[in-house]
Amino acid sequence: MTLLKRTLVASSVLGFLAAALPASAEESITILHTNDFHSRFEPISKYDSGCSAEDNEAGECFGGYARLVTAVAEARSRNPNALLVDGGDQFQGSLFYTYYKGKAAAEMMNALQYDGMTVGNHEFDDGPAVLAGFMRSVGFPVLMSNGDVTKEPLLADKLMKSTVVTKGNTKIGLIGLTPEDTNELASPGKNITFSDPVAAVQAEVDRLTEEGINKIVVLSHSGYAVDLKVAEETTGVDVIVGGHSNTLLSNTNEDAKGPYPTMVGSTAVVQAYAYGKYLGELSVTFDDNGTITNASGEPLLIDGEVVEDEATVARVSEMAAPLDEIRNKVVAESAAPIEGNREVCRVQECAMGNLIADAMLDRVADQGVSIALMNSGGIRASMDGGEVTMGDVLTVLPFQNTLSTFKISGADVIAALENGVSQVEEVKGRFPQVAGIKFTWDPSQPANDGRIQEVLVNMEGEWVAIDPAAEYGVVSNNYVRGGGDGYKMFSTNAINAYDFGPDLDVVLADYMAANGEHIPAIEGRIVSK
Repeated sequence: MTLLKRTLVASSVLGFLAAALPASAEESITILHTNDFHSRFEPISKYDSGCSAEDNEAGECFGGYARLVTAVAEARSRNPNALLVDGGDQFQGSLFYTYYKGKAAAEMMNALQYDGMTVGNHEFDDGPAVLAGFMRSVGFPVLMSNGDVTKEPLLADKLMKSTVVTKGNTKIGLIGLTPEDTNELASPGKNITFSDPVAAVQAEVDRLTEEGINKIVVLSHSGYAVDLKVAEETTGVDVIVGGHSNTLLSNTNEDAKGPYPTMVGSTAVVQAYAYGKYLGELSVTFDDNGTITNASGEPLLIDGEVVEDEATVARVSEMAAPLDEIRNKVVAESAAPIEGNREVCRVQECAMGNLIADAMLDRVADQGVSIALMNSGGIRASMDGGEVTMGDVLTVLPFQNTLSTFKISGADVIAALENGVSQVEEVKGRFPQVAGIKFTWDPSQPANDGRIQEVLVNMEGEWVAIDPAAEYGVVSNNYVRGGGDGYKMFSTNAINAYDFGPDLDVVLADYMAANGEHIPAIEGRIVSK
């Protein structure tokens, strides 16, 4: 037999076997993802606050809608069928949200053609109505599996637990997840309840699997620790796109909290920090059973090297026009940068926390108030040194919270501090920044059971031990006074509460303006054993 005939015979045999045997059907998808954008439509500085036009031109800024447009377009050029999803908290964080509410976010996300999003806790900051309006405006599904909205008319039959999207020839199940404690973190109203994330996700995985969907992505605004737990305790989840904890996962950045992706069994967990500073890009390959055989990628830094899309720059400038008069007003000066980073302020005393608490206490000191307590979750950015504008202040304090004053027992003050340090391991926003008191705490003790070791109150210039039986005047913000971030003792036990003081941003701006150049300082108000 000639070589040609042998080759033809061999080819025929191989062709017959290929036809007879089941084909291997590996599929690959690319998942592009963002989380915790917080209305950062314009470029940000290295402190995650506003960045000047001069610095932006010099290539020293990060993020911004116009750069994100370019980055997404470039990623799609590598894979036209890429899935683009968001891990929640598009709302809140700048005047763009204060002024436009969800309308600006809806416009941006529609233009970028997102495929899906989960509900973050901040999507409930203005109640169900603003979220419902946002959902009517967007052309993609908004999801939440662990919230019961059946008794909320604005969201019932509209806010779904999961959905199926098709990219190319691949069907992908998307499941939404929001913080179980959203009722403490935001204002969802009394008609919505939240439940265990593991059980909620598993129920949707099971339902989607029964429909023949074997590629499942959870969009989770629940934090990195919860995402790892969900990955560990569920079956059938392929990818978890995270948010809420603003966690940077990376294989190259030394500040990363873990690898990108973090693999838990065969589940890939990813997150891309916050504020549009990164665009996550994960490549996932599945076998014909829908099991991941490879997952790799890296969050893309959206820095000055990424060219801004000109049409988007023009649109953002147009939207910014009504905001400029407010935010460009110089209100103060700072001798140095003021540290307000969440990774610092949510675990220890920080300079921004001291400044805000001092401003709060100063405003009401003549009303018999001696203690100020500010939740670190309300502190959203640091400030550069030099001129401080109202825009800088609003970036730090974007929530339009008002000053709240009340009387409460020393025992409840101690209980409040116990609550404040109870979730420090998870870097939660309830960590307290204070003025008028000092406290020592021991992180080795059980949460809410003796972590607070000593509390001293400044009484007429002298530091004295707090008296659990005495009554103290306290100032906080209306969110915390209403029980937010777990401070339920303030909502139930406060006496003579008044929640309608001036806006906290105005209090801070006025205080800085009245006290000359600010010198940031750490003063030993909070000591960890």
